Amino acid sequence: MSLLSLPVATLGTPRIGPRRELKRALESYWAGAISEPQLLEDAAGLRAANWARQKSLGVTVIPSNDFSLYDQVLDTSVMVGAIPEVYASKIEPVSLKTYFEMARGSQWDRQNASCSPGSGGYGAPAQEMTKWFDTNYHYMVPEFHRGQTFRLSSRKPIEEYEEAKALGFQTRPVLIGPVTFLKLGKSADPAFQPLSLLDELIPVYVEVLQELAKRGANWVQSDEPCLVLDLEEGTRKSLLHVYDRLAKEVPDVKIMVASYFGDLGDNLDTALNMPVAGLHVDLVRAPNLLDRIIAARRSDLVVSLGVIDGRNVWRSNLSTLRQQLDPAIAKLGRDRVQIAPSCSLLHVPVDVELETGLASDLKSWLAFSVQKMRELAILARALAGDQNVAESLAESESAVTFRRTSQKIRDANLAVRMRAIDQAMRRRASPFVRRAEIQRKRFGLPAFPTTTIGSFPQAPEVRNARAAHAQGAMSDEQYDKFLKEETARALRWQEDIGLDVLVHGEFERNDMVQYFGEQLAGFAFTRNGWVQSFGSRCVRPPILFGDVLRRKPITVDWWLYAQSLTSKPVKAMLTGPVTILNWSFVRDDIPRGEVCRQIALAIRDEVRDLEIAGASMIQIDEAALREGLPLRRSEWATYLQWAVDSFRICSSGVADQTQIHTHMCYSEFNDIIDAIAAMDADVISIETSRSKMELLDAFRNYKYPNQIGPGVYDIHSPRIPEAGEMKELIALARQRLQDSQLWVNPDCGLKTRKWEEVRPALINMVAAARQLRAASDRPSR
Repeated sequence: MSLLSLPVATLGTPRIGPRRELKRALESYWAGAISEPQLLEDAAGLRAANWARQKSLGVTVIPSNDFSLYDQVLDTSVMVGAIPEVYASKIEPVSLKTYFEMARGSQWDRQNASCSPGSGGYGAPAQEMTKWFDTNYHYMVPEFHRGQTFRLSSRKPIEEYEEAKALGFQTRPVLIGPVTFLKLGKSADPAFQPLSLLDELIPVYVEVLQELAKRGANWVQSDEPCLVLDLEEGTRKSLLHVYDRLAKEVPDVKIMVASYFGDLGDNLDTALNMPVAGLHVDLVRAPNLLDRIIAARRSDLVVSLGVIDGRNVWRSNLSTLRQQLDPAIAKLGRDRVQIAPSCSLLHVPVDVELETGLASDLKSWLAFSVQKMRELAILARALAGDQNVAESLAESESAVTFRRTSQKIRDANLAVRMRAIDQAMRRRASPFVRRAEIQRKRFGLPAFPTTTIGSFPQAPEVRNARAAHAQGAMSDEQYDKFLKEETARALRWQEDIGLDVLVHGEFERNDMVQYFGEQLAGFAFTRNGWVQSFGSRCVRPPILFGDVLRRKPITVDWWLYAQSLTSKPVKAMLTGPVTILNWSFVRDDIPRGEVCRQIALAIRDEVRDLEIAGASMIQIDEAALREGLPLRRSEWATYLQWAVDSFRICSSGVADQTQIHTHMCYSEFNDIIDAIAAMDADVISIETSRSKMELLDAFRNYKYPNQIGPGVYDIHSPRIPEAGEMKELIALARQRLQDSQLWVNPDCGLKTRKWEEVRPALINMVAAARQLRAASDRPSR
């Protein structure tokens, strides 16, 4: 390490590769196009490139085991042998086949009439998946039960440390901390607390740490983001207990406990009293935390200062950071400080220099993973007194000032409109009970009406046509003709299989957020700004840099075309303001609630134009409403107030006979059921298949009055569920809700699936609904 620099750590980096190399390797492997050894070779190449890139950029504390073929929490489940019986792996180390079955499920083998043990005859479903804290990254939910035992079933952290060492990189291995791991899990027994398994789990962590120590690892990073949550006293005691045991049983390894995504709050004393060598804190989300740490810390504690935003793409003002941190570091002691991003850089794209199409001024405002590592190295040198970085500091300050004063980011007319929002814009004309009767007479739908969430598979020919059009190889007229043919084909097929409410398929859309953002002022888009969502699924979040305005109608023409082809109702499909906000990289110069209401006004205009055009059902997806919920309960009310307010602004300007739908993903609804009810959508569809309808308990206990479409088809897995499996799920839903409330639909949109999976699955779904109708119509004996 240079004498002119403080230690620079990253906590973790993007693993997908600069051009999504991991995605291509995984999907080739799943398709049988490459072998397992080739997949593992490709993964090793990505890891080696990541380590080399970090070292070249000045990172001195380089992580290992931050790479994953699917998800780091799934990796931990496999590492400790937390493998549900349905996957029945007795192989050690756990095979890649079992690993991907846990992530993606397995299909019943009809030819050999076989399936995984314990799967009920339908094949093994994938493990439940939900959002990683308040990010748009998904993790596989660990499953626990009474009497569970753990064993070291995967040596991945050890092997990847050795792999890096053989290449000349001394790394700090990353583990999901044992308390966070157990708290992220679930049990089929609601009375069982997974944290009670801690003493059974600790020996596996001891074994891993001992193995790492033998191989020369002197530091290990243990991620405990649960420290930023509202914790009961028992969890705090568990944190003290586990790290006391690890310190005593593996004294040769120093542990850096990493917290991130928020303030430690009332968990600060616990964090400072854990017998560990280091503590990482998120000073982007909790800038006032540093003074409290200085006042209360142990003198021997190394503090990792998370000062560069690992969740957003804006360039930092390094001069300001240096001025803020200089006095703090003087108090902490330079030998007790590391400089780091607020969290793993997993949540930002790889390299802004790959973006050749961005306006030069906007590009100068941005910092992706590579640029953030460079910022960290410059800041560390500046804090160590290196005068050679003065020019870099000045350039950083100039870029931030230019962005704040740019004429691109504000619109005076929008400010006037924002001030004119009143209560009448936030209310439907009549309560749901009256609307429901009007809509029942208008639509005449059968019991258990069937529909889908919106999108259909974006098959290779659709993606190829989009690329050809973008490159100029297909004219506007040819592309429009192609899209209309795809739309017409999808509508005919929906009619043929008997769906009750149709969708146009969204073949013209690249992404549910990007499509709208591209037609709204205030957004910018990248070509290579990919971020991993889960597994091989990557997204390119829009960059929301300025005031949001709708230039012209966005979806009306496509809805008119689709509805002209059928007498059945076709839902008009929109993305809601909260989801557009939460799935974008958002400006940080004004409050998020203000940005959200700007988007709401734009979507309100689109809803109005759709209704004027004749749309009778309008779906405004709020897939990400819950994931934006603050991690601390004390902050919920403020967020939910502006989030629900934004939805009502965009959805409330319609007549009673117009049916408003919405859709939400992966949500534990119990805590926000009041807010969901306050949204006052006529129909809400939710993802429930992996949870076996458990999420509906919130609606039953609350006595939710509106209509609900609980997902019966897990679209995040390639499995094709049988009609009987879906009937069983609907039966579970009927135990919780009235038949008159229930719709039948998949968990989410079908864009990422293949037609050969979607066609039989939806045919089975329609069959399941029809069988239930027939059974309900039979007179009871």
